[in-house]
Formats: sequence, structure tokens, C-alpha cells
Amino acid sequence: MKKLLWAALLGLPAFGLQAATLSVGENIELLVVDGNAVESSFWSPTQSVELTAGKHQVVIRYDGELKNGSKTTMFTTRPYLFELDVPSQDASIVIPNLKTLSQARAHFDRGPEWSLALADGSFRVLSYVELEGKGFGSFSNMEELVAAYNRAQGITFEQGYAVDLAKATVEVTEQGEVSITGDALAQLKLWYSKADANDKAAFKAWAAEQDAL
Repeated sequence: MKKLLWAALLGLPAFGLQAATLSVGENIELLVVDGNAVESSFWSPTQSVELTAGKHQVVIRYDGELKNGSKTTMFTTRPYLFELDVPSQDASIVIPNLKTLSQARAHFDRGPEWSLALADGSFRVLSYVELEGKGFGSFSNMEELVAAYNRAQGITFEQGYAVDLAKATVEVTEQGEVSITGDALAQLKLWYSKADANDKAAFKAWAAEQDAL
């Protein structure tokens, strides 16, 4: 079993950061953490990462060999994305124990029950997004699939932490009034993340002209 120190991979200073181990349960595969693909292999899967306390984005999927009558069959799901508030204690993403193929299919058809099991013995029910791909081979590049989702949702990463730019820059009051908040840089990142290739090119050209003034 491999373990990755994610703060180091992201280039964050280790000094002063309180890290904990985030692992996954049996037959659960770590795919992407904070926008970066988790390096793994069939013979040596990565089952845990070291993360600093705070908000992180984690993508996993269920991938296991289950009983199917007198034989066994591989059962693999779509990837599931979590916006986790990682605690300062070790934790593991788990799912109810699945033994048979029919049991697994029924469980995922009605909506999987993902939980975060904490070192102190408590559990947190996890909300998730089931990622969908387009066309054959859409799940062959998980990092790009997650990047496309984040672009569509206006999510970026600041110092290794997942940030929803819309929430960081737009505030809605209880009366439904909308106001623009956050600093100028956060607002620029929000609108840039939502722009298409032509708009981005036009913006870059405009920004270059402004810098030349």
C-alpha cells in the first residue's frame, strides 16, 4: 500500500502544517486529490494520502471483485467527487460492506452511502457528486475529467485548498439580494474560469494592452 504526502507534492511548506492520513476502505480506489491524479498501479495501489486539515477535493470510485453465483466478477463504478473538510485526525472514506455483485448493483442504483470514518470512532455522512463522462474512454483521463468539472463549477485551488470561487465572490442575503464580495483577484479567477477559449484569448490580448499603457 502506498501513501503520498500531498502537501509536499503540491509544493506547500511542511513546517507549521498539521497533516493527517486520509485513507480509503476495501475496494475503493483513490483517483484524484485537489485536481492532481493519484499515481497508482494495479500491483501497488495508493490507498492513503497525507493531507493538511481543511477543505480538499477527493475523487474515488468503487472497484472490486465480487461474488456472482459460483464465480467472481469485477464491479467498477463511475467516479465520485467529494468536497471534504478534512479534520486534523486520521480518517477513512468507507462504504457498507458489499459481498455480491447483485448487492453492489442494488446499493449503487439507489444511491451509495459514503461515510468518513474518523480515528475517534465517529462517522460523518458524505455528500458527493457522481461524475459523468461523454463518449467512449471518457474516464481514461480522470485528471482532465475533474478539471472540466471544476472549470464548469468555478472551483480552483488556493495553496492546495479547494475554493468555490462563486461562493468566495458572490454573497446572497436571506432576502435574496446578491452582492459581489471578495478581492479583485478572486473575482478575476471566477470569470476567467467560466470563459471559453475565444473569450480567454480576447481577455489576454486586452490585459497585454493594459500592461503596455
